[in-house]
Amino acid sequence: MADHTLGGVIAAVPTPLGDDGQPDCALFLEHAQWSLNNGCDGLNVLGTTGEANSLSADQRKTVMDAASDNLARDRLMVGTGTPDLPTTIDLTRFAYEKGFAAALVLPPYYYKPVSDDGLFAWFEALITRTSDTPIPIYLYNFPQLTGITFSAELAARLSETFPQRMFGMKDSSGNLEYAANIAGIDGFDVFPSSETALARAKHDNYAGCISATVNINAPQAARLWANPDDDSALESVTQSRGHIASFPLVPAVKQLIAKRMNKAGFASVLPPLLALSNEQCSALANGFREA
Repeated sequence: MADHTLGGVIAAVPTPLGDDGQPDCALFLEHAQWSLNNGCDGLNVLGTTGEANSLSADQRKTVMDAASDNLARDRLMVGTGTPDLPTTIDLTRFAYEKGFAAALVLPPYYYKPVSDDGLFAWFEALITRTSDTPIPIYLYNFPQLTGITFSAELAARLSETFPQRMFGMKDSSGNLEYAANIAGIDGFDVFPSSETALARAKHDNYAGCISATVNINAPQAARLWANPDDDSALESVTQSRGHIASFPLVPAVKQLIAKRMNKAGFASVLPPLLALSNEQCSALANGFREA
């Protein structure tokens, strides 16, 4: 694995919103610190769970400011990917300047299909144009939303060409065979998106997980990371994740956090996402207690 600080249980943290649709940084920090205090080794800020692609670049910078000014920066990864290269460069530079440990970067997901050579050229430009702000970069593989899968050949090519910048991948494909194959690239850290994969972390050489549902079950996920043979921890995270993921994931995670914090506003989401209905909220809470 690459020699750096990120690893273990990483929560893909949501972005709470005020009535005006702006990020509520006070609520964000309260939950983020709770996560770090209750089993999370790190946080992924402004990913899919953080609704980053529903926020403007300025709104994203507001959240980045709050996180870097108030949380342990060496435990923070931040999403900086957008479909256009200039904005991605700007956000990636800003992440370095604010002291984030790493940037998580989506592929440029508008044009499809695109070749490995085209994707390589895009990431080569990003790395070259941020050479004076050399933050570590992780690929964000989420083909269900982007329509693009990073091939193992492309990941290996980027890693070999830019070993001082290209550190690994968050894989949200749900395909553990694919994730294990990518994890076989020397010096390339892979984080599946489900904490249930922690049971196979040593076998498949995962660096940990980056998951939305560890916002809820971080203590149990931490137990499983510490001991992949802990069957009770595996059963616990499997049941809780399975139940939460049976609802729209981002609204469900935000609803459970809102309930834990007794802050109803945390459950708000940005269109096109919709908050859970009252019926869904009841079913989510009742089923989670059983899980």
